[in-house]
Amino acid sequence: MRHLMSPLDFSVEELDKLLDLANDIEKFPGKYAHACDGKKLATCFYEPSTRTRLSFEAAMLNLGGSVLGFSDASCSSASKGESVSDTIRIISCYADICAMRHPKEGAPLVASQKSRIPVINAGDGGHQHPTQTLTDLLTIRSLKGRLSNMTIGLCGDLKFGRTVHSLINALIRYPGIKFVLISPEELKIPSYIREDVLRANNIPFEEVERLEDAMPDLDILYMTRVQKERFFNEEDYVRLKNFYILTKAKMDLAKDDMLVLHPLPRVNEISVEVDDDPRAAYFRQAQYGVYVRMALILTLLEIDTAKL
Repeated sequence: MRHLMSPLDFSVEELDKLLDLANDIEKFPGKYAHACDGKKLATCFYEPSTRTRLSFEAAMLNLGGSVLGFSDASCSSASKGESVSDTIRIISCYADICAMRHPKEGAPLVASQKSRIPVINAGDGGHQHPTQTLTDLLTIRSLKGRLSNMTIGLCGDLKFGRTVHSLINALIRYPGIKFVLISPEELKIPSYIREDVLRANNIPFEEVERLEDAMPDLDILYMTRVQKERFFNEEDYVRLKNFYILTKAKMDLAKDDMLVLHPLPRVNEISVEVDDDPRAAYFRQAQYGVYVRMALILTLLEIDTAKL
């Protein structure tokens, strides 16, 4: 039995196989419509979510399975003091696979150690968000045709942005990747990512504050929102929330084939005028998220897709 806690839980070869399966699901959805008949997915979300929770539910329903769970800690026995370990032991009696989001880093890992069913980390605090990373990799590979030899700009909240941390960890395994880290001083990438991931693996990167300076060189621009829920101080959030706003004028500085990604939700960091630009890929990205989660569920449930 396998779990998914980090994008690094899959080798590059396994990732390629998973992304190939997701592309096949995109092309031939009918082939997979009954692959999970009789199977149940539990969505245990201790933190609010729209895209991640609904895309997991859509993925399982598209595969012919069913869904149960909760969308907020207050709707679960966590509000009575039940531990994650106890909750997953109970969920294991009701479902075949579980997607868990939790505000505490490492909570899904604790759950996986006590679970009798596969557990997927659907986001743990500011730590990791592996299924968003799978979504990002599928989007980039499908639209660019490769995951190597690219300059990738990561912009916004690089300190608390778990999607950014997961994506860096995944992409450093591909050749020719360079990062441009675009953030204010207060939201710079954590030192453990800078030292233990980027420098330790000799990955070229530069840190800049002005988005305009980075735009001409980028193949991918990955925008993130400044996350209000990660701030202890309201004043800091108000001061930094509109630090970056991607506009049509800034897009004019970019390559014709650059892609703009965003894990969503957005607040103000991408102007709605950019939505009609063909390089804006963030809504397509959300659709790819369903395909890749379908592929992940099939893989972790060890369903033989060759027989479908």
